[in-house]
Amino acid sequence: MEKTRGKNPKQVTWVLLLKAHRAVGRVAWIATLFWDLLGTIKRRLIFRQDVVMATEKLGKGKLLFAAIKAFLLTSLAILSFEVVAYFNGWHCFQNPSLHIPSDDDIQGLLHLVYVTWLPFRADYIAPLIQALSKFCVALFLVQSADRFMLSLGCFWIKYKNIKPRIEGDPFESGDVEGCSYEYPMVLVQIPMCNEREVYEQSISAVCQLDWPKDRLLIQVLDDSNDESIRYLIKAEVATWSQRGINIIYRHRLERTGYKAGNLKSAMSCEYVKAYEFVAIFDADFQPSPKFLKQTVPHFKDNPELGLVQARWAFVNKDENLLTRLQNINLCFHFEVEQQVNGVFLNFFGFNGTAGVWRIKALEESGGWLERTTVEDMDIAIRAHLNGWKFIFLNDVKVLCEVPESYEAYGKQQHRWHSGPMQLFRLCLPAILTSKIAIWKKANLILLFFLLRKLILPFYSFTLFCIILPLTLFVPEAELPVWVICYVPVFMSFLNILPSPKSFPFIVPYLLFENTMSVTKFNAMVSGLFQLGSSNERVVTKKAGRSSESDLVAATERESKITNQQHIPRGASQSDFTEYNELKEQKEAAPIRIKKVNKIYRKELTLAFLLLAASVRSLLSAQGVHFYFLLFQGVTFLLVGLDLIGEQMS
Repeated sequence: MEKTRGKNPKQVTWVLLLKAHRAVGRVAWIATLFWDLLGTIKRRLIFRQDVVMATEKLGKGKLLFAAIKAFLLTSLAILSFEVVAYFNGWHCFQNPSLHIPSDDDIQGLLHLVYVTWLPFRADYIAPLIQALSKFCVALFLVQSADRFMLSLGCFWIKYKNIKPRIEGDPFESGDVEGCSYEYPMVLVQIPMCNEREVYEQSISAVCQLDWPKDRLLIQVLDDSNDESIRYLIKAEVATWSQRGINIIYRHRLERTGYKAGNLKSAMSCEYVKAYEFVAIFDADFQPSPKFLKQTVPHFKDNPELGLVQARWAFVNKDENLLTRLQNINLCFHFEVEQQVNGVFLNFFGFNGTAGVWRIKALEESGGWLERTTVEDMDIAIRAHLNGWKFIFLNDVKVLCEVPESYEAYGKQQHRWHSGPMQLFRLCLPAILTSKIAIWKKANLILLFFLLRKLILPFYSFTLFCIILPLTLFVPEAELPVWVICYVPVFMSFLNILPSPKSFPFIVPYLLFENTMSVTKFNAMVSGLFQLGSSNERVVTKKAGRSSESDLVAATERESKITNQQHIPRGASQSDFTEYNELKEQKEAAPIRIKKVNKIYRKELTLAFLLLAASVRSLLSAQGVHFYFLLFQGVTFLLVGLDLIGEQMS
């Protein structure tokens, strides 16, 4: 009470002024953000400054864009009728039942057209939309049930502390070189193609693996068509070779089969027969020195084990909003999907990197094939059909990058969703005729391929991007609120559980997933029907990020080897000249290229479709529909203008 008495009116006034200042500051920040968005729309969409149009692929890309554009034009035409009807009082939007006026109430030609439209809409259009929406809702519930069961399996694994364990200590002696006979022969492969930004840190990390040098061979499989990059990679390999690392450089003159062809060519070398296991790392992956000691011992006394897969960890997950949202999806994929399938089924899709294969399993399964863009999933399916088992290690993490731009992320997602459909068409006869158990066949066909690779992008795009805005113009086919709000939010909550620090981004995550369904649906149809863009293989662009510990270690290594690099004995004058050229290229500062944003037409068209539907929901006073469609439309707008990958932390 004495403190209360001590307060005077001047102090209270200052507190109120401070709170008012904060409130005004927040309002000003929101207004500035909105004004900047309008300025960006004007600059990029109207004046086309520093932007280029994203090229549509042949086939499904143009057809899908034409279909979305037709939906938009139809919706705008219907919306114009609805606005005129609203201001003329021709129809009560609050009443769900139709009010058809009599002939005496007709007020002109436009009113007559509107009155004719109402029964036509109710009798012919609404039943079609209702049938399709019920089908998509059923698929949505089935897929949600699958996600829920996977989450329950993950909770059970955590509760029971179920995980693969190594029996005893496979490395009893502390002297690594003294007990080499206990270590199996391991081959490490680093496939890369024009990886200027990340080749050095990847080779450096792999060369520091804690394994006897005489029982380890590193293959740098370079498919670069840029001669300067090849020289840089050669120089890096030569540097580590001079330090006593058993590392070789391989380059193919013809890049046939892309990554699968590169790995297949490397496995055909005669010296590979002396090795028992092969570890694969993409160019942006940085394994810890203990990686092989944490993975290879699982093969001991387990002859049926063909693959040990490690988890990915991301050095740039907090770079911008796009990387944060990717981190949510990938954490769920590894923590829930891969771990649950590994524990209960001993099968999951190989992630293409950060894994160790038994070479015998690769050979018995037919080796690497070049028939699809997902050669990693292809070899995993064939190994599973041959009876090999897989193990997923959630505790073993390998650092890597996620795409930081929407362009790179979109191309990656297109490849990841078109490839499985290609593979499904090719593998279905082999699955049906294989000798594995019937329940394993059902798991592969119904869950692995149909539900998670085909149904998910189909219903997500059709239900939330097409049917939902159309139901606003056809209120007889309106979707219930639990389909629009409650179930998606609950499923997003489950997806974010493996990455609890991402809970503040649950709403952007839900909206962005619906936005990405356009790209995934397009890729799924392209792969299923073998359209033009289904065989597109594009190397995901990397930024060359490193963690703080990696940067410190790299600095220490560089300080140790300063002024120690030398030309090998017996080198000719041409070798000396080439070495100097490599050194000059390596020290040359890269030229900074001004970023050019892209305009994505399908996303922009859907943005205007959803915004038009939000106006219609505002007329009918449907609050939940209005906010969902408004925010979803803005998300499509941000993606269409290539803003989602910029610095929005």
